Amino acid sequence: MRDVLAKLGEWWEKGETAALATVVGTYSSAPRQPGASMLVGPSGEAVGSVSGGCVEGAVYELGEQVLAEDRPVLQRYGVSDDDAFAVGLTCGGIIDIFVEKVSPETYAQLGQVAEAVKAESPVAVATVVSGPAERLGKRLIVWPDHTDGGTGSTRLDDAVRDDARGLLDSGRNAMLTYGTDGQRRGEGLSVFVESFAPPPRMIVFGAIDFAAAVARIGSFLGYRVTVCDARPVFATASRFPGANEVVVEWPHRYLQAEAEAGRVDGRTTLCVLTHDPKFDVPLLEVALRLPEVAYIGAMGSRRTHDDRIERLRERGLTDAEINRMSSPIGLDLGARTPEETAVSIAAEMIALHWGGVGNRLAEREGPIHTS
Repeated sequence: MRDVLAKLGEWWEKGETAALATVVGTYSSAPRQPGASMLVGPSGEAVGSVSGGCVEGAVYELGEQVLAEDRPVLQRYGVSDDDAFAVGLTCGGIIDIFVEKVSPETYAQLGQVAEAVKAESPVAVATVVSGPAERLGKRLIVWPDHTDGGTGSTRLDDAVRDDARGLLDSGRNAMLTYGTDGQRRGEGLSVFVESFAPPPRMIVFGAIDFAAAVARIGSFLGYRVTVCDARPVFATASRFPGANEVVVEWPHRYLQAEAEAGRVDGRTTLCVLTHDPKFDVPLLEVALRLPEVAYIGAMGSRRTHDDRIERLRERGLTDAEINRMSSPIGLDLGARTPEETAVSIAAEMIALHWGGVGNRLAEREGPIHTS
């Protein structure tokens, strides 16, 4: 819902009604991830996308139906359907889409959700998407310290609250299955949890031209980007327009302070581009000993890499700790320019996150997506 929240909130504040279609489940080569949304507006507007163009026409008609009948619907589209080619989902994937009517009467907490998302405060929306008819569309809004709304069952609310906070902590969306009264081992009721966690962080160390390119692609991928360098003449906001902030500080001191303040977590990526031992060795000593970091990459030649490894071992780092580092940084794309190198780094981050291997899709057999 994040991608259409501004427009949905605009209609909601005016007291108008819209249909909200949300991808709640994907299988095989589905084009969009859970949480992707599309709106059918009060005047027939179409906003957003649930499939990159594959089934939007069919979903639009379903949205009009939901508005007319005032009844939420969970619909599956995929190659197993007789009309798969008619609706256009020819990529081989399957998507589950939940369509509901949204107005101040049906979604009283939307304003609070929108405010939390704007303020980058964590909040999760848990919506019943399948089960007994009287439960469909009921939702529980979950913050780290309180909740609002409800699913119609106290036991289910308790289970969803705990599970949603776990998903919120990791910034993940998921479909959860329970018994109709919230039994964890039961079946018969599904709840889609959409987490609105603050953007993951990317911290780029080294105020060089490669860092500017990495900051731009990090911002493009949805990271909150910080560039850090100890040299004030280079670490200026004007040189890094793609960064959210530029910090002048010794890199290892900055990272240690951020970690102690709880601002480095399992979604944080660290790109060490200084390739100067007086900066990157103390920094990597801190980084490689952090308990949870999504990615640690360090730039440098093979000679720089070997020297760096030796220096880290002299500081007492184990092979297991050193092996957490991607060095030299990035995938082998033959990159030369800062922009090409940034693509190489981003490609490695994406591959590690999703379990990709970096080979050409044209040479691969079977499904494009494995999860």
